[in-house]
Amino acid sequence: MTEKIVKTDVEWKKQLDPEQFHVAREKGTEPAFSGAYWNHHDRGVYRCVCCGAELFGSDQKFDSGTGWPSFWQPLKAENVATEDDYSSLMRRTEVLCSRCDAHLGHVFEDGPKPTGLRYCLNSASLKFEKA
Repeated sequence: MTEKIVKTDVEWKKQLDPEQFHVAREKGTEPAFSGAYWNHHDRGVYRCVCCGAELFGSDQKFDSGTGWPSFWQPLKAENVATEDDYSSLMRRTEVLCSRCDAHLGHVFEDGPKPTGLRYCLNSASLKFEKA
C-alpha cells in the first residue's frame, strides 16, 4: 500500500459524481439492486472509486441475494480496513479503503466458506477493471 491519500470535500466533489461522493465520502448507501455491480459477472478487479486501490477480485465475488456486490475476502487484505459502526442503532462493521478512507460498505459473518464473511459493498464506491 502506498501513502495515505487525503483530500478536501471540494477536491473529492471535483473527482466524483454526486452518488459516488455521497456513498464513498459521506458513508451513504445505494438502494439494493440499483448499483452497476450487484449482478456483474465479468472477470477482473474491483478498485476504489476514489483512489484506485485494488480491493476485491471477481474470483472472490458471490451472489448473496442482497442486491449489493458481495465478496468473501479482499484481494489484498492490507488495502481494506474496518471500523465499528453504530449509526443504525446496531453494531455493524464498516469496510473502508485503507488508502483514502472511502466508505465501501459493511462486512457480515454470514458469508460462504472458506472465510464465512460477506463483504457487502456499494457499487458507487467501486470501479471495475476488466481482466
